[in-house]
Amino acid sequence: MKNLDLFTEKDLQHLLKKRKGESKFGEHIQLIPNLTNIYDDIVDLDVDYVIFGIKEDIGVFANHGKIGTYSAWDATIKILLNIQSNTFTKVNRVLVLGALNYADLREKVSKFDTTKKKHIAKARDYVEEIDKDVAYLVASIIKAGKKPIVVGGGHNNAYGNIKGTSLAKNTKINVINFDAHTDFRPEEGRHSGNGFSYAFAEGFLKNYHVIGLHENYTSDKLFKTLKKVKYFSFSTYEAIDVRKETDFNTALEKGLSAVSDKYFGIELDCDAIENIPSSAMTPSGFSVSQARQFVHYCAAYENASYLHICEAAPRKKTMTKVGKLISYLITDFIRANGN
Repeated sequence: MKNLDLFTEKDLQHLLKKRKGESKFGEHIQLIPNLTNIYDDIVDLDVDYVIFGIKEDIGVFANHGKIGTYSAWDATIKILLNIQSNTFTKVNRVLVLGALNYADLREKVSKFDTTKKKHIAKARDYVEEIDKDVAYLVASIIKAGKKPIVVGGGHNNAYGNIKGTSLAKNTKINVINFDAHTDFRPEEGRHSGNGFSYAFAEGFLKNYHVIGLHENYTSDKLFKTLKKVKYFSFSTYEAIDVRKETDFNTALEKGLSAVSDKYFGIELDCDAIENIPSSAMTPSGFSVSQARQFVHYCAAYENASYLHICEAAPRKKTMTKVGKLISYLITDFIRANGN
């Protein structure tokens, strides 16, 4: 794959900070020295999880959003490699593959103007190119019997995750989404706000549940659509944490009952977490602890097929904060699967 930068031993040694008497995550991961064919390269590896990043924010730009989501992978891998490997965090069955890198397309988009329709249309064409890579990579990993853990980029990449999983499993899949938004906007060209609507329209997505939907940022038309279609369900953030009409655990149970009977994906948008640098950072949202509980609770189900953590947009001063957050979420997913 031309856009995949393999994570190499040289990369590992550059980032790994060994310490006498300690065992670090990065000392136990597996790597692929040379890439020939994704499926063939990993099918016989004794690993359960394949971690890869997506270094792009083109989908966010194409949705008139705040760019910066390309940096989440670099923030994460630096922290993840240096957490402790111990009885709680066992990492000998983890492959760090690398990252899909779209620096060339990002360079082109950096010269675009969001007020010009032709520029937005071109950016949306670029998102379709990214879709193909993500879907192929996810499908290959799942066909090989592994679970993808996908880090970074905009929520446009949910489409590729869903399509790839659906193709690998040869069935429609369900999705549970921890998000302030539905990302179910019209099919007007691909961007970060319509990954789920495209996946549903094209027959890859069946049941779709959103936990934490913000009432201030969801249109009345969309609420009516969500209530009308039997495959859609949701719990709003305000119902859970403001009005206390339900509690968080009950909302999780409701969500899992809607999706866990089939293979399902776990989507986590950092926009839903309070004060986390993201494409649409919120001053009012779920806590980091609730986000971690969400991942742990969902990942414990047998049909959980992948984890996608997206929309984090760290700057220089917040790289460590975001890297630690995503590293916690990754290890929560691995622990919940019994490893």
